[in-house]
Amino acid sequence: MAAASLISHRFFLRFSRRSASIPNSFAGPTQRFDRFRPFCSSMAASSSEPKESPSNNPGLHTQLDDATKGYFLQQTMFRVKDPKVSLDFYSRVLGMSLLKRLDFPEMKFSLYFLGYENTSLAPSNPTERTVWTFGQKATLELTHNWGTENDPEFKGYHNGNSEPRGFGHIGITVDDTYKACERFERLGVEFVKKPDDGKMKGIAFIKDPDGYWIEIFDLNRIGNVTADAA
Repeated sequence: MAAASLISHRFFLRFSRRSASIPNSFAGPTQRFDRFRPFCSSMAASSSEPKESPSNNPGLHTQLDDATKGYFLQQTMFRVKDPKVSLDFYSRVLGMSLLKRLDFPEMKFSLYFLGYENTSLAPSNPTERTVWTFGQKATLELTHNWGTENDPEFKGYHNGNSEPRGFGHIGITVDDTYKACERFERLGVEFVKKPDDGKMKGIAFIKDPDGYWIEIFDLNRIGNVTADAA
């Protein structure tokens, strides 16, 4: 999501000097952004064209190849330590349903596909249900390599938000960010950023059981939060 990526970038710039309650890995030195400033200046959008226009986005193609018709974003994959803990979080805390489970005994791993689709519409035939699942948009795929849940030597997976940074987060739209976060607090969910932390009020970041970040926002506030960047 373009807005989520923008929020993540501004969030690191503005929020890195917050209190000691924020993890050290989150409060990186501002000097690391200095080398990007000339590039950002050269990428400043022309006021005469929409920011999303090709003239403001070098490399963007608007005449799309006919071969890509029918493409859509279907899944994002997280590796998880313990599917029991992860399934509890994503179903009980975030309200997702299990669309499909696939087990691969020879390779000793399982896949769990979660989303917000109505599972009563899923076919009863296992193969047809797999096809149905892969036809849904924006699902979350949890990959469990068997044995990690009981391995005392297993240290967990890199969430992308400590050095070297890469993957950042997924985003969940809720009806009301503040009410959602009040509920998350009651459920003992770990926060990276609460809605009123930092300068970007009205959005939050929580962690799932494996430490992956999840951005929380609502449609009533996201426009105001990003107004200066729009």
